[in-house]
This record gives sequence, C-alpha cells and structure tokens, in this order.
Amino acid sequence: MSEPEPDHHNQTHTLALPDLSGAVPTSVEARAKRRIAALEEELQMIRQERGTKQRKTTYYVSQGRAIRRMVVLYTSLEDLIAENDRRYEERPVNNTTDLTMFFRQDHLQRGYITLAQVAPWLHEQLAELDIDDAEEMLKKLRRGADAARGDDTSTLKDLIAAWINQDFCPSCLLKADDKHSRSFVHNTCGKLLCPTEWDWSDARVKAGIRDRTSEYIVSEHSWPLFLYKNYSIDSSNLEKGLFKSKILVQAFKATFTSLSSAREADGDGDGADILENNRRALNQVKVHFALSGVTSWRTVDGDFDYEMFWNNIVDFFEDVPGPVAQCRVAQLLKWWTRKIFGKNHREDLTPEVVSKMSVTTLANQRKAMEDAAFDSD
Repeated sequence: MSEPEPDHHNQTHTLALPDLSGAVPTSVEARAKRRIAALEEELQMIRQERGTKQRKTTYYVSQGRAIRRMVVLYTSLEDLIAENDRRYEERPVNNTTDLTMFFRQDHLQRGYITLAQVAPWLHEQLAELDIDDAEEMLKKLRRGADAARGDDTSTLKDLIAAWINQDFCPSCLLKADDKHSRSFVHNTCGKLLCPTEWDWSDARVKAGIRDRTSEYIVSEHSWPLFLYKNYSIDSSNLEKGLFKSKILVQAFKATFTSLSSAREADGDGDGADILENNRRALNQVKVHFALSGVTSWRTVDGDFDYEMFWNNIVDFFEDVPGPVAQCRVAQLLKWWTRKIFGKNHREDLTPEVVSKMSVTTLANQRKAMEDAAFDSD
C-alpha cells in the first residue's frame, strides 16, 4: 500500500526563532544582494549630485567672467549686495555727513544695479538660496571674475607690446614678457602714461616724473595721454577726444570680439548695437596696467590708485553734471558702438520707409496683377 501524498495546502512552515539579538535568520546571499543594491543606488545618487554640482560650478564660473569686465573691476560682490540691502533697510540714504563714505556707497549701489542688469538671474537667486548655497555661488562667481581679469591682463600685456612696436616704432622695442622695461622707463610708454597737464617732450617733466619728485606726482587724479584720440589733447577742452584712442579700441576688440579684429581699429566694425548699456566695459584700467611696469595685479602702484582711477572713469559716464553732458556721453557711446560693431540703422526702418522698399513693392505688384487677371475674367 503506497504512502499518502503530503497535503501542501494544509502544510505549515516552521519559522526559525530569533536568537537573543531579536534578528530573524536570513540567508547570506539575500543579505549580500540587498546590500549591493543599496550601495549601487547610493553610488548613482552620488554621481547625479556630483554631475549637478559640476554643472552649477561651470555655469557660475562662466557667468562670473563678465563681472570684472562689465560690472566692477575691484569691488567684491558681497560689498555690492550689502550696500543694496543697507539702502533697502535704512531709507533714506543721504543721511551721512562723510562725503567720502557717501560717494563710496553711491559707487557700490550703481555697481549693484549694473550687476543686476548684466546677470538678472542673480538677484532672484540670492533671495531663494540659503546662506551656505548663496556663499558657495558667490565664491564660484568670484573665481570666474578673477580668472577673466587675469586672462585679460595677460593677453593685453603681450598685445600692447606688439601694438606699440608696430605703431610707434620705438628705438627700444618692447618685449612681450618683460614689464620692467615699460612704464616711464620706456620713452613711448612714458608718453602714453604721462598726465595730460604736462608735456612729456619737456626734459624737466620727464626727469621729474622718473625721479618721482613732488612737483610731478602721477596719480589717478590725472587723465593719461593714452586715453585720447591720436594721443593729443586740447587743453581748453579736455573732454575732446577723451576715450577715443586707437589703443583703447584695440584692447576692447581683443577682449570682447576677437584678437584678429583688434588689428582693424581704424575703421568701423560690423555687428549689433549693444555698447549703449555696457559703458563700464571699456578697458582703460587694464591698458594702463599693461603700459606700466607692474608685474602683478594690484590696487596701488606708487602714487597711482587703480581703483580710484576706475571710479573716475565710471563717474565720467554715469555721474554727469547735467543733460548737455549726458548728451555728449551718449554720443561717445554711439561712437564706440560704431567703432566696435559698425553702423546700424534698424530704428530708422519705419513703416513708411519699408513701404517704399522692393519687397513691399513686389508684393503690391503681384497683388495688382492678380486683381487685373480676376477682373478680365
């Protein structure tokens, strides 16, 4: 007689009782698989976070490159942000009797407004991010800003040597890798750096500047000759030709368009009309630095304060005495737009002008022929 088959429906499995730890026994293989799966998931999350972080870093660093070129050359982003916060919290702002502090605050706020125009996303990001993320973002922006300034000064150091050798043919040619032979030691560099109130061809002036006498103090309170068209001035009208020199145009093109375009500084460029809102982008300070004998970027060189020089330039464009001066500034910016990007007259393409052009004329002729054919039928 055969044995009865086991009844699987009624069969019960005995669960192994836990030991004193309270853990129910499981197989080694199952535990290993679950651990591997958890580690793989964790690794994937780390890779994703790292990729996201790297993309953010790349974006912020690249965006930061515009800051030292178009917003502020020296001031920290933190100071700009702090001044905007202070103004918002402590209105009105004209409550200080310290004029130096007032003008500094004014420079900071104008810098923040320019920053908000150049990087409109930044203001919103500062409001949304927590303090640690905001500090990390500013750190990356600063890295990009300082890297761009370093790249520009290094590039201009080489290029300006070549431009001076080509345009002035000095008896002692400038070397691209030698800054010690520049500044007032070199006759051509000395002429270009000489304050406009003195004549570099005067032997007493030349000796006084080189010997750094008290009669000939070279500081940021003087406009150097290299800023002027044809490197000459009209002492009765010091605004005439200011910021129109060939070397400034070359420096701007080398920084913002291309190195090859810098060779064509005499004619008009070709492109879009964008300089109107980028008046801080002109490279006067960097050109001065390239002409000088300073070997590393700094704020002060002897009696010359580069940061104050930058502020004087910004004030020329932004702190005008009235509407007549503002009109002259607007004309100067239009001149720069034409020199860099060429002539653009799209604003003159009114409907009346367009109606007389060939595309509109042809469309009207085709319609007239169609109407005539219809009427003849």
